[in-house]
Amino acid sequence: MAKPRATAKKPKPFWERGYFSHGYWLGKKRVGIVKLGAKGEWDGVYRWEAGSRVGETTTLKEAKQTVEQVVLVGIRQLPLFD
Repeated sequence: MAKPRATAKKPKPFWERGYFSHGYWLGKKRVGIVKLGAKGEWDGVYRWEAGSRVGETTTLKEAKQTVEQVVLVGIRQLPLFD
């Protein structure tokens, strides 16, 4: 009987909550971030960064979904100029 091959599992990205920010991690590499303003100075806008893209949204859920989508597309597409 043949033994089945053991395949290495790819790490899944996950969210980690920080102080005034939420980081999106793939293993030990941060691939995205959602930032808030400083306490008392926050204007109600969530600013996100993923890869070479940045943007702003009004809700945390929208910001996280956008980061996840940008990272997913970036992982699946080949880099153009690397």
